[in-house]
Amino acid sequence: MSLTKVSVIGASGRMGSEVCRAVDATDDLELVGRFDMGDELGDLAGADVVVEFSVPDASSKNVAHCVDNGIHVVVGTTGWSDDKRADLSTRLEQHPEVGVLIAPNFAIGAVLMMAFAQKAAEFYESAEIIELHHPDKVDAPSGTAARTAELIGAAREQAGLADVPDATTSDPDGARGARAHGIPVHSVRLRGLVAHQEVLFGQTGEMLTIRHDSFDRVSFMPGVIAAVRKVDEHPGLTVGLEHYLGLA
Repeated sequence: MSLTKVSVIGASGRMGSEVCRAVDATDDLELVGRFDMGDELGDLAGADVVVEFSVPDASSKNVAHCVDNGIHVVVGTTGWSDDKRADLSTRLEQHPEVGVLIAPNFAIGAVLMMAFAQKAAEFYESAEIIELHHPDKVDAPSGTAARTAELIGAAREQAGLADVPDATTSDPDGARGARAHGIPVHSVRLRGLVAHQEVLFGQTGEMLTIRHDSFDRVSFMPGVIAAVRKVDEHPGLTVGLEHYLGLA
């Protein structure tokens, strides 16, 4: 059986090191390269697929290098703006055989949480997101929260719902959180946490809470491995692991 060759960018980081262990433990994958900040990427050690977990400022350049070298990429780095995605889509037009997945979260439960939230969004007047992570996380809101808000906002717009109700007129210190696609998002950074999110939906007389908790980074690995196996079947840019899992 031919093994899929995998290189990891950000290999010494918290997620990257876990990815390296997971790839090493998977029979149909071969870990051929480990790369970190400052390393020359070159041909990525001849990889068929690169898993990219770096930092927002470096991610787009790393992914562009992979695409230009005809290598599929599974991206876990957050902070991809609409402009950066558009630039990547344009670059991929010159390499139509290459697939890139940008996934805000690789935990299967988190992907299901987002799918459930998208489904519930059209039925509730109010919606808010609380995301909770460790204090070493450099960006806020999390990519998962931003993606969840994007999905909820689109579902509400399609259903013809008005803005979420909020009578707040004075909030000089930002206690009501940020707004993403019209949805209030609150970010918690607390020692002892890994990655957690609650989506709250409210209607007169009831509330629906959808929550997902990752207690260990190993929870992301089944999704990463599934993405590595499937990325070559999805040329172009795909945002969200749900498209690989039949949930979109």
